[in-house]
Amino acid sequence: MMPAIDGAPRRVLPEGRFAGPMPWVIAIMMFLAVLAAAAALAISHAAGAMQGAIAGRITVQVVEANPDVRARQRIAVAGELRRQSTVAEVTEIGDAEVRDLLTPWLGSDRLDAELPVPALIDATLTDSSPAAVADIERTVKALAPGARVDRHADWLGPLGGLLDSLRWLAVLLVVLTAAATAAAVILGARAALDQHRATIDVMHLMGATDRQISRLFERRVAQDAISGAALGFVVAILALILIGWRISAVESALVGSGTLGWLDWLLIAVLPVAGVALAIGAARLTVLRSLARIL
Repeated sequence: MMPAIDGAPRRVLPEGRFAGPMPWVIAIMMFLAVLAAAAALAISHAAGAMQGAIAGRITVQVVEANPDVRARQRIAVAGELRRQSTVAEVTEIGDAEVRDLLTPWLGSDRLDAELPVPALIDATLTDSSPAAVADIERTVKALAPGARVDRHADWLGPLGGLLDSLRWLAVLLVVLTAAATAAAVILGARAALDQHRATIDVMHLMGATDRQISRLFERRVAQDAISGAALGFVVAILALILIGWRISAVESALVGSGTLGWLDWLLIAVLPVAGVALAIGAARLTVLRSLARIL
């Protein structure tokens, strides 16, 4: 067995926290990983809320220049939709509400009383399959030949695809930051081994095993990883709190649906622990493999 080697960590690896670049690299990686993980979770919630909101939702546009005919067709279509077994809810949108919706786009001066606007009917279907929607469309066309049936999922589908892409991009960023952290630890461990090769040879001659020497590196890496991960995590949480405060001022149902729950925060809190474990594991494998090649 080797004599006491308590002073070896100070000789082989730099002293003091934040003495080298390793803690700062880990802090930056942890900051990015926490932000990316929070973004992935928030986007997942927003995408799920949007899918739930648009699932089975349709809008019927009754297009008719004659206001009297348009009103009769709207009443007839709404009444028939309420009688359909596949329709759960029907909401008629009055002409005044439609004009309010068009005012920001056309201006109030161009929306006079004589300008025809379509009558709108919102409906929620219990069966949103293509066959069920086709049956609804045939029923509507029979009562209002000029009517148009729009599925919300059709024109919000690209937005859902964008959210999915952003979510996977955020997940990829978490994976890349983990890989970058492991690479930084591996490079740091190899540099320390090369720099202190003579000291390691002496330790071997004194009876130290590869596992004992590896523990010295692991202890130093663990200190750096804990310091860096804690700093990056705290700064990232402060950034998320600031972003959440700014988001709360935005009156948007889609943005508001991306709020993180307690389970999400628990998953985020696991990241620093996982980062430290990754750094220690990378250091252990690197040192043991390098020492095995030396011998």
